Amino acid sequence: MTAALQPRRIDLGDVVLRPFEASDEAAVAVALQDSAILRWTAGTAVIRLPADRRAGRWLEPRIDGWVRGNAVFAVADTSTDQVLGSVTLRDVHRVPDQAVAAYWVSPLVRGRRLGARALDAAARWGFASDGLGLHRISLDHALVNEGSCHVALRAGFQLEGVMRDYYVEPTGRRHDSHLHARLATDAVAQPRVAAGS
Repeated sequence: MTAALQPRRIDLGDVVLRPFEASDEAAVAVALQDSAILRWTAGTAVIRLPADRRAGRWLEPRIDGWVRGNAVFAVADTSTDQVLGSVTLRDVHRVPDQAVAAYWVSPLVRGRRLGARALDAAARWGFASDGLGLHRISLDHALVNEGSCHVALRAGFQLEGVMRDYYVEPTGRRHDSHLHARLATDAVAQPRVAAGS
């Protein structure tokens, strides 16, 4: 059985990584109107529901994710607390000292390099001795999801290879996927805030 994790907050100045709350449903509903988020990260159980029920269904397992051993962060604006994205470290220690990352950014804030900054911050915390004490964090994305590739690379997740027909869209369509990973021993510069942000 996976051990519960203690929820954390990570302050990045203009944004904070914090646990999701039920009150985030409206912001998540806006994000789930985006075709890219629906296609790549929402999941079949969410997509099959009517649009007005998707955010609640998506939030349920994320709100209690920490209890189930997944570090699930909302990426929220520091001044308004509005959810701008999500970054998760899941399957923590299912393989010793490893986890799997997932992320999305609301279309309202794309182009600010927020995804890379949030992923980097979650990874640094995941590697820290006072964090999760991980050695390796991996992630994958469909090759055609180029935005996700840019986020991974900017956050220091090196490309390790291609997994053939690995990603399956809710439609059943298969895609080759990139496998990226970052090790605790990798020297990675922190992603900068995009100009004008």
